[in-house]
Amino acid sequence: MQISERIKNVTPSQTLAITAKSRDLKAQGVDVIGLGAGEPDFNTPDEIIEKAYESLKAGKTKYTAAAGIPELKNAIINKMEKDHGLSYNPSEVFVGNGAKHVLYNLFQATLNPGDEVLIPVPYWVSYTEQVKLAEGKPVIMPTDESTSFKMTPEIIDRYVTDKTRMLLLNSPSNPSGMVYSRAELEALAEYIEEKDLIVVADEIYETLVYDSEHISIASLSDKMKENTFVVNGVSKSHAMTGWRIGYFCGNSDVVKAMTDLTSHSTSNPVTPSQWAAVAAYEMDDSFIKSYNQTFHDRRDAAYDKLMEIPFIDCIKPEGAFYLFPNFKECAERCGFDSVDEFVAAVLEEVYVAVVPGSGFGSPDNIRLSYSLSIEDMTEALERIKQFVLQRTEGA
Repeated sequence: MQISERIKNVTPSQTLAITAKSRDLKAQGVDVIGLGAGEPDFNTPDEIIEKAYESLKAGKTKYTAAAGIPELKNAIINKMEKDHGLSYNPSEVFVGNGAKHVLYNLFQATLNPGDEVLIPVPYWVSYTEQVKLAEGKPVIMPTDESTSFKMTPEIIDRYVTDKTRMLLLNSPSNPSGMVYSRAELEALAEYIEEKDLIVVADEIYETLVYDSEHISIASLSDKMKENTFVVNGVSKSHAMTGWRIGYFCGNSDVVKAMTDLTSHSTSNPVTPSQWAAVAAYEMDDSFIKSYNQTFHDRRDAAYDKLMEIPFIDCIKPEGAFYLFPNFKECAERCGFDSVDEFVAAVLEEVYVAVVPGSGFGSPDNIRLSYSLSIEDMTEALERIKQFVLQRTEGA
């Protein structure tokens, strides 16, 4: 059977592959601890679940407008005004089946063959593949520990060409956990305004910032608002990964194009999920505060335990729920040719599932999710530590 060339060129998601393998081992009765999942480990708040149930009982199970119900668009508009001082109207809001679907539609609606999209390393695994599916060209901009995994105007300037269409900005970052400060964003904004670039601001982890505050680059000036496409959703902020609700705020012509595409592909987002998302944005912020503190505590515990492992280096993350340590020296001292081989051995021998950094463009690193209990996380990191000690010292 013939498979299209564009699909043949897609690299499968390593995060999903690791998660699937971990689940297979668990199904066989193996005591696997997974540090690969990119989702919270506790349930959606009851208030949101009840809202969805009420909507089902009320018969809200039919098709809706392709780009989302007015009530959810208004809830998103109110949230953007309250949290960031950004004003949008309903024609500038698109609701999709999760932020991943929103990004896919955005690239499909705005890129022409050969258009270049600047993507800093490390990057979320789907950015590059979605750009390629839209016949665009992902242009990878290296960053590393020396720049705290953040891009700067100087880095961007090396890669801008007359074919540059847009720039990806993910803060807080998956996988590094880094958060751009106001000063860093202002420096980027000055350069972006001068070059008149479009920014795709993926802000899906905005509620998980620990020692500072999340700032949307769109809020820095009228020009930046005009040049920024904000992508967000309720998956990470309200433990709603499976509900599949994400959204876009930006140019109304782009919203119309994304809506037209949706009308011929998925149609509307799941109707009860939309009502659940309305409830998420109408509830008070006590859940968000508690949620943030839980992950703040987990971050601190995970980082302290991680740093007991010899021959590694790690910048303490400022947001999201990932650690992104450099395991290059550790893997070599353990007798492996690559970090990928080290990761495979850790899963097979001590039953801990982590994601190799190669999937994010950083082959020397590993992504560890701390979206699980401190007890399980501590046990997983202890297993890795003992694995390393046994390999390096025979302990």
